[in-house]
Amino acid sequence: MNLQQQLRGKWAIYGLMFLPGFTWASWVSRTPFMRDILHASTEMMGLILFGFSCGSMLCVLLAGKLIAHCGTSRVMRYGFVLLLSGVAVMLAALLLHNAYGVFASLVLLGGGTALIDVVINVEGAAFERLIGKSIMTTIHGFFSFGTLIGALSGLAMTAADISISWHFAAVVLVNLLIVSTALRHLPATSGSERHEQDHSGGFLAQVGRELRDRQLLILGVVILAMALAEGSANDWLPLLMIDGHNLNHTQSTLVYAGFTAGMTVGRFLGGYVVDRVGRVLVLRASAFSAALGLAMVIFSNNQWLAAAAVLFWGIGASLGFPLTVSAAGDGQNSAVRVTIAATLGYLAFLVGPPGLGFIGEHAGLRMAMLPVLVMVLLALVCAGAAGSRYLKKADQSV
Repeated sequence: MNLQQQLRGKWAIYGLMFLPGFTWASWVSRTPFMRDILHASTEMMGLILFGFSCGSMLCVLLAGKLIAHCGTSRVMRYGFVLLLSGVAVMLAALLLHNAYGVFASLVLLGGGTALIDVVINVEGAAFERLIGKSIMTTIHGFFSFGTLIGALSGLAMTAADISISWHFAAVVLVNLLIVSTALRHLPATSGSERHEQDHSGGFLAQVGRELRDRQLLILGVVILAMALAEGSANDWLPLLMIDGHNLNHTQSTLVYAGFTAGMTVGRFLGGYVVDRVGRVLVLRASAFSAALGLAMVIFSNNQWLAAAAVLFWGIGASLGFPLTVSAAGDGQNSAVRVTIAATLGYLAFLVGPPGLGFIGEHAGLRMAMLPVLVMVLLALVCAGAAGSRYLKKADQSV
């Protein structure tokens, strides 16, 4: 692969990772509107959001098998068909004030997001090894950049009182424009790696063997915790700031935009910092920052201090997912190991947060974030598992 092909492949991965983040934040920015138009309680919103988790969980569990059978390019196309179908169904359901339709739309959105993100993680980790440079944090930075642009556009459209129909039409158009260009240049690096590596048995047998690796299991704990910290903010932060800290709709969306800005900055700077101080130290610093931000949001009664703390939460949550996926990809059978790590991360990212709605209904959304804080503190303890293999690879590339 020459330099021009590498550059095209890199930007194809970046562009395709931008889109699920952009689409995600676009509808999340409308969750206060969604709750009001459906007259839904906090518990009911948790059940509706669980639709996203159902679709995500199903497709995350199927993604590895689909990739092995169909290849990454075809699975990526399936993901975007589901994603855009979900946007269309959500718009129709909200116009009809139909909660069941919104639930169904989130199933489609969740399934599409899961397939796209697992493919990008598998291809991104393989591409990172091919070019010998750390780019996983930048890849996830484009997801966060997508959420930032989606949140800011949602803020602008909410403030300008632009209808949800025009908003979602613009989301679909952006997806179509980028996909039509980027998908042609998506590298199939993981397929080449899979042929070069010696494996025996089917996909499930390979998964079973890799799950005996103690280091991979500990990395799984880290990715579960950090993905939960990210996903809980994506699902609940606007409502948390309204119900828990008495901000209005526009202010809460602005705080959510601040969270996505923290995620974006953390991920774009992450590769540079990791190359200089090491992956373990960066993971520990990330977990500490996320824990600090969460603690301030949960326990502070000053609404503006809590709003500012969201930046610590965002910066801290930004690097857990990409760095643990990168660490999981070191060694033999990397595509399967990355699929396992990404699956665990997306299960926590997508399935865990809706369950917080049940806690929030009875104890308030601030206290619902307490289990997230506990998990992040656990990740701080387990972060050392990301170190050994990465240091060897870094030494070889210097």
